[in-house]
Amino acid sequence: MSSMPSDASQQPPRPVATPCVKVCIVDGPTGLCLGCYRTLQEIGGWSALTDEQRAGIMADLTARRARIDPAKLGPV
Repeated sequence: MSSMPSDASQQPPRPVATPCVKVCIVDGPTGLCLGCYRTLQEIGGWSALTDEQRAGIMADLTARRARIDPAKLGPV
C-alpha cells in the first residue's frame, strides 16, 4: 500500500480572502463599490492578485469608506 505524497501541489487551493459583502453598487463620484470599497478593476482581477496586493487593498478599505458620501452608506 502506498501513501499519497504530501506535496504542496496536491493541496487544494486556499480561498482568496475578499472583503465582498454581496452589495455590488458602484458609487459614481469615487468609483468604489458601496459594499466592499474596491474599484471594478480590483473586483474583477481579485483572484489574480498576489496576497501582498490583496493585503494592501484590504488595509486601505477604511480610508476608502471615508471618501464615500455617508448618506449613501448603511449603518456601520
